[in-house]
Amino acid sequence: MQVTRASEYAMLGLLALARRPVGEVALLDVVAHEEDVPVSFLGKIFQSLARAGLVKSTRGSGGGFVLLRRPEEITVLTVIEAVEGPVALTRCLDEETGCEHAGGCALCSLFAEAQDKVKEVFAGTTLAQLATRHIPAGLVKRAQANTRSPIVFRPQTTDKSVPAVAAIS
Repeated sequence: MQVTRASEYAMLGLLALARRPVGEVALLDVVAHEEDVPVSFLGKIFQSLARAGLVKSTRGSGGGFVLLRRPEEITVLTVIEAVEGPVALTRCLDEETGCEHAGGCALCSLFAEAQDKVKEVFAGTTLAQLATRHIPAGLVKRAQANTRSPIVFRPQTTDKSVPAVAAIS
């Protein structure tokens, strides 16, 4: 299994929304610029996220995207499955494809154990947790261009157990 660029961009886009105050709408091109991802690809990805009930789009003046759930309630696994479908390390673990060796195969059980561990990590990691340690690509680029002054980033989070400041110098 490889987490695709679509899942990566989905997480980055959601992190950009999570940085905003609750209910604030963000323009897609602003989110794409902040995270340095292609706006057209991000638009297609956000359609999948909207179908999964993670974001809501609004049209017209002041339109854009907003999170429908708190970042603490959105797991990495939820995002990946919204974009990619169910996680399956190999075809024998894919419910639709199945495996002719299922039931007694040592490999199938090993792959199932590995898949369970991967899903456990993804299910145990929330958007809020990632937001506390993520610095937007746009800020990194600006810091690299201007190394004289550090950039301080304060992600929006309600999780008080994690420091809310990251600096790039």
